[in-house]
Amino acid sequence: MSETRQTAEGTGGGRRQINWLRIAEAYALVVALLVLVAIFGALKPAAFLSWGNISTMLGSQAVLVVLTLALIIPLTAGDFDLSVASVATLSAMTLAVLNAQDGWPLWAAMLVAAGTGIATGIVNAAFILYFRIHSLIVTLGTGTFLQGVVLWISGSMTISGLSDGLTEYVIITRLFGIPLAFYYALGLCILLWYVFEYTTPGRRLLFVGRGREVARLSGIRVERVRFAALIVSGFLAACGGMLYAGTIGAADPLSGLTFLLPAFAAAFLGATAVYPGRFNPWGSLVAVYFLIVGITGLTILGIQTFVQNLFYGGALVIAVALSQLVRNREPQDFN
Repeated sequence: MSETRQTAEGTGGGRRQINWLRIAEAYALVVALLVLVAIFGALKPAAFLSWGNISTMLGSQAVLVVLTLALIIPLTAGDFDLSVASVATLSAMTLAVLNAQDGWPLWAAMLVAAGTGIATGIVNAAFILYFRIHSLIVTLGTGTFLQGVVLWISGSMTISGLSDGLTEYVIITRLFGIPLAFYYALGLCILLWYVFEYTTPGRRLLFVGRGREVARLSGIRVERVRFAALIVSGFLAACGGMLYAGTIGAADPLSGLTFLLPAFAAAFLGATAVYPGRFNPWGSLVAVYFLIVGITGLTILGIQTFVQNLFYGGALVIAVALSQLVRNREPQDFN
């Protein structure tokens, strides 16, 4: 009897130890973010910890958060979408051309801009699913094509003069000193978390990502799930583009493309946090601000601007390796 009790206690202790290890793994990136804040705050308290710098970091990265969240939806289903940055750029430019140049009402121009993202998602899904072409090839080609469209409709020039209402409700109006853009990104993060965790479509998406053939044998319409994921990705990328236009008050034909590498870095880095082993909204949010805190802190310390490329590129390679290791150790269970 005593041996049985000791065995049970040992088993329970092992379970408790494993749980603590999983918790430590899940929130390691959060701790790393806090450590970075503490280090840079100690080194440059007046500059780094100023409320102006903090609110700028939170508000300026809202676009990157939205694009990362758009990216993790097809990634969860096992597809890559390299066109998200191009969709965002096209959306912003469409909005600027229709509103600033052609005099369309802001709401109508925003509807058309959102439609460009949905249309791109449909095209991507059609080529990937019905022509059986790998998502990397399709979305790389689509993104390049869209960039040509952007240069064509803009004349390769930045277009300004957007309605004041857009910038007013994106970057100028603030809540607790933080631009509304941050709260839009945070609200989207909460929405996607709820969809992934508590809705049937979200659980199906996770199941498809773990194993398409198993999901198909379980009665899930895999192609339909992947189709929907690519469309939602395109739509959210277009929303990110409109948010970007509101942030800078204009549409630039090239600068939106710089979001692609950071979005991938944040997506894969986020897959090692909060819910290790799968792409998730909260992990992505933490990853975005981990990267921007590191870059901002190093810049304040006087490191040259090339640190941004080093940080994002290195983070992407390391994050992909870590997320792959974590995914291989995670149980295939979504109950």
